[in-house]
Amino acid sequence: MEQHTNSKEPASLPHAIEELTALTREIGDKKPVLFLDYDGTLSPIVKNPEEALLSQKTKTCLQELAEIVPIAVVSGRDRADVKNKVGLENLIYAGSHGFDITGPNGLNMQYEGGEKAIPALDAAEKSLKEKLGNIEGAWVERKKYAIAVHYRNVAEEKEETVKKAVEEVINRQEKLKKGGGKKILELKPNIDWHKGRATLWLLDALELNDGKHTPLFIGDDVTDEDALEAIAGRGIGILVGTHGQTTAASYRLKDTEEVAEFLGKLQQLLSERGKG
Repeated sequence: MEQHTNSKEPASLPHAIEELTALTREIGDKKPVLFLDYDGTLSPIVKNPEEALLSQKTKTCLQELAEIVPIAVVSGRDRADVKNKVGLENLIYAGSHGFDITGPNGLNMQYEGGEKAIPALDAAEKSLKEKLGNIEGAWVERKKYAIAVHYRNVAEEKEETVKKAVEEVINRQEKLKKGGGKKILELKPNIDWHKGRATLWLLDALELNDGKHTPLFIGDDVTDEDALEAIAGRGIGILVGTHGQTTAASYRLKDTEEVAEFLGKLQQLLSERGKG
């Protein structure tokens, strides 16, 4: 994550549902474009990431909203994985923090810098599995353009061993850089591409930088801060919960249930506006 300058304490932010009138006033007569993280935003964070599923309420909200506004799910998960988890065809899916993007009307982009890092990722994956294979609860998850080392289920006294192993592997792979999250360490291509740049790329690719649209990004983790910073001043950022650091968001929500509630209220407001 880059060093951001307009950061605030999450607790100081206005609540997005309580201040929905003010938030929609910021949107004005423009059309919102929704960018949504998955884990911790649309789906609760769980011990087994494969069990991170959408609630029916959230899925229904997304389905109804997608008929009104463009929606992109921007996730650290592999693009195919997050698309399968959400299960809606008319959304845009940006996987691996935006290295792999697909969407309706033939939208397809794979950031070429990610391809060049694949041999380094292959080598790092092998080393990490050798180093962490005997640590109970540690999981080395290989994605196409990244490796996620999960230690949520590792005993507390072993967490430092996991972190040290990741540092050792990173130090041997100059084409990779380390990222972080909630009980996750990531190894990613060492290039200037992240959720923020992917969000801006999508706005350009979809021709939505036209003064008639307002980007709205909702995320919960430090990896989402790049996107929250990218749209600051031109859109609305909402932080879900807290990640222990300051944020570039301008509103907050408590958890994934409040995200679903917010999406439902936003859908109602936009539908009423469309009828007016």
